[in-house]
Amino acid sequence: MADKKTKQRGLGRGLSALMADVNEDSAQTGDAPKSADRVVPIEKISPNPDQPRRSFDKEALDDLAASVKEKGIIQPLIVRPRPGKDGEFEIVAGERRWRAAQIAKLHQIPILVRDFDDTEVLEVAIIENIQRADLNPVEEAAGYSQLMEKFGHTQEKLSEVLGKSRSYIANAVRLLTLPGEVQEYLRDGKLSSGHARALITADDPVALAREVIKKNLSVRETERLAKKAAPNIFSDDGKTKTSKTPAKDADTKALEGDLSANLGMKVSLNHRPGQEKGQLTIAYDSLDELDTLCRILSSSSPA
Repeated sequence: MADKKTKQRGLGRGLSALMADVNEDSAQTGDAPKSADRVVPIEKISPNPDQPRRSFDKEALDDLAASVKEKGIIQPLIVRPRPGKDGEFEIVAGERRWRAAQIAKLHQIPILVRDFDDTEVLEVAIIENIQRADLNPVEEAAGYSQLMEKFGHTQEKLSEVLGKSRSYIANAVRLLTLPGEVQEYLRDGKLSSGHARALITADDPVALAREVIKKNLSVRETERLAKKAAPNIFSDDGKTKTSKTPAKDADTKALEGDLSANLGMKVSLNHRPGQEKGQLTIAYDSLDELDTLCRILSSSSPA
């Protein structure tokens, strides 16, 4: 019950209000910087221990440090009072600038102090990370998924506030329905988002992904390969014959994609032509996903 109350407090501020504070952490551009509440010794500031971003590119940090050394920190860090530590602060947004300032050997740093609770701090950290240009497609998709799952934001709301189209966000989240191996190829840059989207509805996306990488296929070639690899029906003599199942129309595929994006699991919709019935299949990759699905279905049940 306590968790639910905390979540509601976090949502109470609203995504737009949080974005007004965060709105892109690159900030070393000099565009309309905010005025700092105060300047404090750098040793009085600590990183957020629950920061979802764990790795920081050293070369990019060195470049930022060079800029900080020359121009100073243009955009103040967003911080909150550090729990249990009087006069100290915890970073809400701006850890890259804090790290760069340390490399540049700055002694003081400008801050904006905000009274965020733990839920809001996590929400801001996710938003801030999504705004970074160096995220791989899987990290970006995971950020959108967390904002929807943990904080109840819709694709429409994210689209409005983050400046992305709804279809862009939906397509990004669909990547999370792919098997782990294919997601790893995406993280490593071996596949693009376009390649991966073409594999989402395939029966064996892992095998197709390996072939795409081996043959260095284009997105269009990948789409043709995925279509060609549609399931075949085996006759009694072991030979294959073309399936007579009609191809799914664009509306059905779009609905499958939306359901997959919202659930974070692969959804297959098979509607019987000329009838008002069919079959909906939801594939889960772990018992944790099954638990999540059960919670979603239970909470949606009529009283």
